[in-house]
Amino acid sequence: MRYELKIALRYLRARRKDAFISITTLFTGVGVMIGVAALIVTLSVMGGFEESLKQRVLALTPQVQILSGEGSISNYGKIQATVAKVAGVRSSDPFTVSQAMVSTKRGVGGAVVRGVVPNSPTMTDQWGRYVTSGKMSSLADAPPAPSGGESMLGNAAIGAGLARKLKVAVGGQIRVVAPIMTGETASSLSTKSGEFAVCAIFESGMNFPDNDLVFIELKRAQEFFGRGSSVNGIDVRLASLDRTVAVTGALRKMLAAPLAVRNWMDYNRSATAGFEMLKRVYSLVLMLLIGVGAFNLVATLIMVVMEKRKDIAVLMTMGATRREVRLIFVLKGLVVGAAGTFAGLLLGAIGCFVLSRYQVISIPREIYGISTVPIAVDPINFVLVAISSLTLCLAATFYPARQASREVPAEVLRS
Repeated sequence: MRYELKIALRYLRARRKDAFISITTLFTGVGVMIGVAALIVTLSVMGGFEESLKQRVLALTPQVQILSGEGSISNYGKIQATVAKVAGVRSSDPFTVSQAMVSTKRGVGGAVVRGVVPNSPTMTDQWGRYVTSGKMSSLADAPPAPSGGESMLGNAAIGAGLARKLKVAVGGQIRVVAPIMTGETASSLSTKSGEFAVCAIFESGMNFPDNDLVFIELKRAQEFFGRGSSVNGIDVRLASLDRTVAVTGALRKMLAAPLAVRNWMDYNRSATAGFEMLKRVYSLVLMLLIGVGAFNLVATLIMVVMEKRKDIAVLMTMGATRREVRLIFVLKGLVVGAAGTFAGLLLGAIGCFVLSRYQVISIPREIYGISTVPIAVDPINFVLVAISSLTLCLAATFYPARQASREVPAEVLRS
């Protein structure tokens, strides 16, 4: 061990006349620890909220979507075959979207009726996790036989908010009334109605799908709304979200106008940008908190330099260079900063574990869609926070170390 490090460690020990300086050093380390722990927990919570928001947004927004400037796509089977050849594509699903009125004997409301492929990964993986009653796969089943009333055209899955408005549960039935264009003039507008059995109720925690969305099987939607063999678009599901930009670019090159390709980042650009800005602001504020603790080292080390003037003079008369004297106080500051940093990392990890394991903080589910604080621990955050904290602590040692190396041994010993 170099003698500079031995002396730096010795200066950390408390002697009676140095007790105040030692306590100040301890509080400085504790300040760094609290700042690091707060930053780790905050970044983990923000990451958890971001992941939770992304999951719910992707349930509403397709990962990649193919639309037509003409309003409908008739040769969607051929397009799906083309899409399947692109690396990174997991599956593709056609869909239709229509406006309708939905009613029961006890309630009525407007809704967006979406025709989907029931057993697609989008429905089973994304929407299946939000089902609170019934099964999403039942959309493909034959509807139950009528019990003295009108025969049903198919099954439907509806949001929990809409189910409460209509006062209907799984096994009940809803009437869908939709405007149908039979020609190109306003006089050709008519309506069509039909009964559907409720086979599933879902609750995503998002306002639009829970209150306004209805799913029915694609072929039944095409028949009911008079779409023939056309669809409104094709949802493309990716093997990994990291391939979003690459797949989007490849599809845009392969599919000519009037087809257009958009991805989830295009649909949610403002939300994702706002969330990233919020995370940066929180990180900056908490880095300032670490900076306050780190720059307390300046005052602490200046007091140590003033207390150790005689020691510095003796070392320099024994042959210690100014560089070696500077190194002593730089090492002392780094030891305090490193101890506070790694204690903060440990405390932050414990805090993340407690928040993820136990319901310490409750949040309103109706607003956030979740009842507990989400945690997403990223090892990269630990590394970046440790590097930032140690860098600030190192910067805080430069001025006191420089002042120590400027001592003139003859003047100190004469006094």
